[in-house]
Amino acid sequence: MHEAVNDSVDFLSTIWRWLLANSGGIISAIIVLALGWYLSRMLSRLVQALLPRASGVDRNFAPLLSQVARYGVLIFALVTALSFIGVSSTSIYAVIGAAGLAIALALQNTLSNIAAGIMLIWQRPIAIGEYVVGNGVAGVVVEIGLFGTRLRSTSGLYIFVPNQTLWSGAITNHSRETRRRIDVNVTVPDTINVAAARKTMLRIATTDKRVQGDPPPAVHVETFVGDKIVLQMRAWVSTPDYLNALRDITEKAKVAINKMLAASDEQAEVALAADPHTQTAAEQTPDLS
Repeated sequence: MHEAVNDSVDFLSTIWRWLLANSGGIISAIIVLALGWYLSRMLSRLVQALLPRASGVDRNFAPLLSQVARYGVLIFALVTALSFIGVSSTSIYAVIGAAGLAIALALQNTLSNIAAGIMLIWQRPIAIGEYVVGNGVAGVVVEIGLFGTRLRSTSGLYIFVPNQTLWSGAITNHSRETRRRIDVNVTVPDTINVAAARKTMLRIATTDKRVQGDPPPAVHVETFVGDKIVLQMRAWVSTPDYLNALRDITEKAKVAINKMLAASDEQAEVALAADPHTQTAAEQTPDLS
């Protein structure tokens, strides 16, 4: 028992002497760590705020580079702090290298998210402010980060998705192209005058100022369903006008065809056509207002 007490006293005395001998270095290390933490946050915010304003720099790079800058400053501060208390810089870098290899093997998925984030920014299939659908997630892109991408759903929900999840699957970007095609299906009885119905629907499209003339709008018989005929209207509009134009033209088509059918006491059925170019049939761009 007496020997155990003596050993404890000697151990504490050794630590105390080491602290006294290295008090200056320890204080310096603490100051460096504190400054490194503060500067890393400041630099990260500065990059996030100023980089998008730089001429010729894509704003999508800002979140990723801000995180790289922060972690870079933190690692440099840690290495500098350890050197103040007598740890060799060579030894530190050797340990960091070995630890990095071990971490890389243990966190392969995390590193794949970093690589996927770099590829998302480099290839630019998505950008901040665009509405995208990919691999089971959908929303407006808020930030493309080092490990994951932040989205905002159309109902205002926060969505965080690992970069690898987006990069590993097909991405449908609803905002990238300058124009989009409106497809509206109108189901009418087979007794209707198809030529007159086509003329009525074309008049609705051609009189709408948002509809583009090249290619011109068109109406064709899409299919036959029993005693019903499905007429499909196709018209091209600019992407910002897509949703409002789709709503207005759909409603006008319904009203106009119903007037034609009023004498026979029939009603038209109007539906949005299935879009073969999206991941889910009939998936439409939601209301982002």
